[in-house]
Amino acid sequence: MTKLSDTILLAHGGGGRLMAELIGKTIAPRVYSSVPALADAAEISVDDCRLLFTTDSFVVQPLFFPGGDIGKLAVCGTVNDLAVSGAQPLALSLSLIIEEGFPTADLERILDSIGKTAHRAQVTIATGDTKVVEKGAADGIFINTAGIGKKKMAASLGFHRIEPGDVILINGTLGDHGMTIMSKRQELALQSPLQSDCACLNEIIARLLEELSDQVKFMRDPTRGGLAAVTNEIVQACGCGIELVEEWLPV
Repeated sequence: MTKLSDTILLAHGGGGRLMAELIGKTIAPRVYSSVPALADAAEISVDDCRLLFTTDSFVVQPLFFPGGDIGKLAVCGTVNDLAVSGAQPLALSLSLIIEEGFPTADLERILDSIGKTAHRAQVTIATGDTKVVEKGAADGIFINTAGIGKKKMAASLGFHRIEPGDVILINGTLGDHGMTIMSKRQELALQSPLQSDCACLNEIIARLLEELSDQVKFMRDPTRGGLAAVTNEIVQACGCGIELVEEWLPV
């Protein structure tokens, strides 16, 4: 097993090359019996039922931003990871790590957003956990959500289906969420109003797979690292090159 460095850097959590190395060389060899593909969700078979399981943690600052908040983001992120893996999202867990002194009004606002977003996505918050840590041990609130979903029989998605000649489709403009967070965090005065495109896409994806299941080979919800990280993962997994034309990218 390869030792990366003496300390973990912020870049190790940024979704790029260093994060891939951290997972592939340090984490996975120590905790998995075999190193899995870095998919958005793992498939688990229980008798005749094929389930997909995923988990994600959310530490965004600011907690509230145009278009959403950390609560909405936590539900959408996990729901979308299941959906792009070909599953119908069913239920989520919700774990909160709250810093001592965190405003109760902000917590209630976040929880209301979680409930509303889960209701719209037609998923249940089935279980959860809450921890309160001393002041300074967390940055306000951290959220972890895990989700399970039922595999759609028509969906066959994965790196193994990608082949030369395939086309990459992007369903929206790039960078909306990241730029919104950065502008709020840095208090940038921009002429154009920015808003996060954070949303649950399970209904849209379900319709897509019903109509075009044979043509859709792979999907990914590009979060940290964005398009660059996703295309690099595809190249590493498939051994194919990817050509991106900058002028065609919707920004």
